[in-house]
Amino acid sequence: MLLITMNQEQYEYDVHSLVKAFYPLEEVQVKKEGELPFIDIKYKEASISFTMKNQKREIKVNREDRIGTKNKLKRELYELLSQETKKNLPWGTLTGIRPVKLTMKLLEAGKEEREVREYLKENYLLSNKKLELSLEIAKRERQMVSQFHRLDGYSLYIGIPFCPTTCLYCSFPSYPIHQWKERVKDYLEALEKEIKGTWSIFKEKKLDTIYIGGGTPTSLEPEELSCLLSMVEKHFRIKEALEFTVEAGRPDTMTREKLKTLREYGMERISINPQTMEESTLKLIGRTHSKEQVKEAFFLARELGFSNINMDLILGLPGEGTREVRKTIEEVKKMDPDSLTVHSLAVKRASKLGQWMEEHPEQLLRNNEEMMDIPYEGARQMGLLPYYLYRQKNIAGNFENVGYAKPGKYGLYNIVTMEEVQSIAAFGAGSISKRVYPDGKIERCENVKDVAQYIERIEEMIERKRVLFRD
Repeated sequence: MLLITMNQEQYEYDVHSLVKAFYPLEEVQVKKEGELPFIDIKYKEASISFTMKNQKREIKVNREDRIGTKNKLKRELYELLSQETKKNLPWGTLTGIRPVKLTMKLLEAGKEEREVREYLKENYLLSNKKLELSLEIAKRERQMVSQFHRLDGYSLYIGIPFCPTTCLYCSFPSYPIHQWKERVKDYLEALEKEIKGTWSIFKEKKLDTIYIGGGTPTSLEPEELSCLLSMVEKHFRIKEALEFTVEAGRPDTMTREKLKTLREYGMERISINPQTMEESTLKLIGRTHSKEQVKEAFFLARELGFSNINMDLILGLPGEGTREVRKTIEEVKKMDPDSLTVHSLAVKRASKLGQWMEEHPEQLLRNNEEMMDIPYEGARQMGLLPYYLYRQKNIAGNFENVGYAKPGKYGLYNIVTMEEVQSIAAFGAGSISKRVYPDGKIERCENVKDVAQYIERIEEMIERKRVLFRD
């Protein structure tokens, strides 16, 4: 365990995240005081000093420039940690989940690309590779953001929190469908009640994107899917939307009848997520499908007219290295998806993975630059360009998640969520609505995650949304 002592809480999150990035397998704690701390940080009237082992640093505090002071502290701390561990982080001192948002902000402020590079390098110590990736994505996102109705528009999210099984790494609200079969009808009725109770707030606004996620929405039976989509069509102008996506997710939930149901409502974009094409890994992480089922689901969707198919992969899964990642990418290339989302595994507190790691300490989770380069090169070979990026806490190798797509096939909802360019009306258990104000201020309200609680407290969920979006 690595102990950090700080006599004030200011910048606590940033310090903790930076240390954790250098020591991903260590428990890192922050306290006001303690014996033999790994790092001791003391705030004084006009300076901040910190000591790590026998080295001491001190920076001056500019109370009128909080961000500048924070960045200076992180750079000094980064230098000490880098010397101690003999390694550099690909994203430098950046610990937030939206690094591209900073690049976008600089471009929108009129900065030249040269100025953006210099600023990011000097202030955040980004590697050249991540700097160029961030800049490429930011420029592409700027073009797509212009399509959205930023002030008089919104996006719609609907959560279906049911799955065939819960994957080892998953932290999303998901409930085994076989245990909840008898309550799916109750859930859909509550969902419709929530929509009816709040849809009038949005009826005069422009609907830009729709995303039905989960869980695995295709865990529902065809008639249940039809009920859900009919509900959405009845209350929202779905034909005006720029994009309508369903997270089909698990190949073992996809049948011809279900996919035909989606097509009947004009659906063209779905996500089929193998995560890996390595059979032994699929079994280990709790996926109840084979790689052959992935291919069958993909080509069935193509046959039925789905013209925009995304596939999700995860790098850094237990036991996987460059050989397994390369095999997976070669299999994906044969299917030729329209977009590919590559995740670097993040160990979530709410997932089973943390406990599994404690029980299997010999199974190190690996991710490195070489592994990240494999899907990057594979995507380029398929004509897929990087278009959105985000990071997560405790992400393997301190890398990132990147979405690649063919031109014209970009996942617009992904950009809405990452760049926070417009409000999101979210319905269903565990969903989070977001209101984006013209001045950039953002407020949120959450629905309860537990399905039974969501059904019982649906009036409360409706009121939360009314309060968030009232004028």
